[in-house]
Amino acid sequence: MASSRRTRSTTERVNLYEQITNRIIAELESGRVPWVQPWGSSRAAIGMPYNAVSNRRYSGLNILTLWNAVVERGFAGHAFLTFRQAIALGGSVRKGEHGVGIIYTRRFIPGEERRRAENEGREPSGGIPFLKSFTVFSVEQCDGLPAHICEPPPPIPEGLILPQAEALIAATGADFRIGGAMAYYSPRHDYVQVPRPDDYFEPVNWHRTALHEVCNIASVLISRTVDGLCALLFPNHRTACCAISGRES
Repeated sequence: MASSRRTRSTTERVNLYEQITNRIIAELESGRVPWVQPWGSSRAAIGMPYNAVSNRRYSGLNILTLWNAVVERGFAGHAFLTFRQAIALGGSVRKGEHGVGIIYTRRFIPGEERRRAENEGREPSGGIPFLKSFTVFSVEQCDGLPAHICEPPPPIPEGLILPQAEALIAATGADFRIGGAMAYYSPRHDYVQVPRPDDYFEPVNWHRTALHEVCNIASVLISRTVDGLCALLFPNHRTACCAISGRES
């Protein structure tokens, strides 16, 4: 029985190490270059990942794992906590959010050895190493956390967005959102999202990206208008209408 537990523990440990190692290798192999993506993927300042409740820094492979999450998911900070910690603080993890798997290693010292070491005035020796896996979430994936735990990102520095561009975007009436690590237009939810201008290596590239995504709204509206006119003028020619709008029937 004990042998079975040891085998299972060893297998779990190998699997955890493999998962983390493969994740790191995949990130290194994916390599993002400035001329493909003209903004820095990380919204967070340089820092070490830490537990938002205990303020203790994570160590070992967990640092690389959480750094990868910060960059890949566009988190603005390095604070993480577990599901139970969020609940204990009176908050909750938002539905649909996915956490990050990390590992916790420690050596279990039997009580007898601890007492013997204390009587002999020495550090305990031996012990049984063990490994556990945990799932943690960024504080930005939670709602209802105390203000000192979940601080909002700093305001966008003045002067990075040209007034003319800001006025043009506002005049379109688009639902325009700034934040995250990706630039896109969501036709389903009808909004544009682009990274913060201070994430870009060159301010001009933020304006290019923002206006490009706003133009995507216009293209969708034009397509919908063409579809509507076709349906009105040629109700029995759906295939022809789809061909005019450039969409498949």
